[in-house]
Amino acid sequence: MEPSVEGRVSHAVDLWIRWLPRWHPASVATRSRLCRRCFGSPVIAAAGLADDVPHAVQHAFSTRMKRIVDDAVESYTSKNLPLLSRELRDLDRRSAALPYRPREGLDPEYDGLDIDPEPLAGQPFLFTLDELAEDEAAEAQLAPQTELTPEEKSALRLEIRLADEYANEIGALVCRELAGHRVRIVEAVDTYVEPQIAQLIADLAVELDSPMRFDGDA
Repeated sequence: MEPSVEGRVSHAVDLWIRWLPRWHPASVATRSRLCRRCFGSPVIAAAGLADDVPHAVQHAFSTRMKRIVDDAVESYTSKNLPLLSRELRDLDRRSAALPYRPREGLDPEYDGLDIDPEPLAGQPFLFTLDELAEDEAAEAQLAPQTELTPEEKSALRLEIRLADEYANEIGALVCRELAGHRVRIVEAVDTYVEPQIAQLIADLAVELDSPMRFDGDA
């Protein structure tokens, strides 16, 4: 029997809280773009993580919840949506044939983030992981995609809509379940995250107030 969504949410929250002590501000890369997974996410809001919580902490949480939704939709699709299931299996086979897949197998803390740092102005990279993956994909000998008939395309659009609707249902269920975990989620942030942020602000204040900081300009 597959574990329930309720049980998976509880377990995912446990894993996130277990990971949280390993988070540290110094280990976080800066981002100039908003994360589409986390910004405005109802999951983040339901968990009580929407305000004044570092993005890395939010992302590690939202990705764990996203995987619950993805797994539920995958199971639903395999049982009820044969055409979409066939197309996804074909996509998986094509992806597995690629020689270099840098985005696969990432931990929740990194899944969905840019795999390359943002370049500095006037300092382009010699190469990036994304470029390497694209070059390898261009050279790979992949089987051609199956051509769909007009009827199959219409049926596929319907199945995609049904899968999206089911994903929304599971997402709403995840949000409702998170309400019961919100207290311990917020307590974990207060215990492991807030002290580090407070220390970072205190260290910055000391550095700004230090007269030695301006000695080099004398």
